[in-house]
Amino acid sequence: MVSLVWQLLVVCGTATFVCGKWNTTKFLFAFGDSYTTDGFNISAGVDSLVPGFTSSNGQNWVQFLGGTYNVTNTKVFDLASGGATIDAALVPPFEPTVLSIVDQVGQFNQLLAPKPVSASWNASNSLFAFWIGINDVGNSFGWTNVTSQSDFHRTLMRRLFGQVDSLFQSGARQFLFLTVPPTNRAPLLIDQGPKAVASITFALADFNNQLAANVKNFQQRHRGVTASVFDTRPIFNTLLDHADTFGFVNVTGFCEAYQNGTPDINTQIPPCAPVSSYFWLNSLHPLFTIHNTLAKAIATSLSA
Repeated sequence: MVSLVWQLLVVCGTATFVCGKWNTTKFLFAFGDSYTTDGFNISAGVDSLVPGFTSSNGQNWVQFLGGTYNVTNTKVFDLASGGATIDAALVPPFEPTVLSIVDQVGQFNQLLAPKPVSASWNASNSLFAFWIGINDVGNSFGWTNVTSQSDFHRTLMRRLFGQVDSLFQSGARQFLFLTVPPTNRAPLLIDQGPKAVASITFALADFNNQLAANVKNFQQRHRGVTASVFDTRPIFNTLLDHADTFGFVNVTGFCEAYQNGTPDINTQIPPCAPVSSYFWLNSLHPLFTIHNTLAKAIATSLSA
């Protein structure tokens, strides 16, 4: 499926290529939410074991990049936290123990910026990747206590790029930002009805437009920086729009028997089809198959 969707994306002219040198990246530092976390707890030590917990019922995009599409023995430090927002003071997460981007960057600056022996990164051999905004938009798109969604997104962007500036001050020079995927097509939003879908669709577009503008501005403000945006939306939309082609039995719902994960990636609990044939594991999280496709596209783009 990975090669097929990649061919279709290229033919359709929707593939997003970003700047980067994947074959010289020795260290990947990832920041984000449940789409990105693998359960690694850096506060327990830089060399702590990685539990491998993901929201995809298998590997996620970071793990695929660090494994299947790892071409130069890249070492991954995944600081993401399930449920994360940019700043818990702006958009509260589902529980207070969730580490926001502010917290995650704080952990980096404390434990990884000093470049310990197991993370001897430098400006030219490291990539800093962010995939954030799913919960920021999802939790706030219906708020009526803000001047406007666009104004609030500008506040979020100032906070986000304040953290990116902090990483720059620590020596980071190569950055990758993933757009928020079309969560307006997730069962969680579909079940809320057309009005909610329309509202979040606008919010998602505005957030992503502001993200792209801020990435461009960040690069222009800093000499020697490579900052790129990888647009996740074409891949998600292509898979969703051509579900039959890619063998998905359902792209608007999920099997409740699988929503908290299964013992095996091909588990089948009748009357549902095998878990791997669904797009969504639960109301918001896509399966590992989507993450695999995404990771291959990112690796290909970074190598272009």
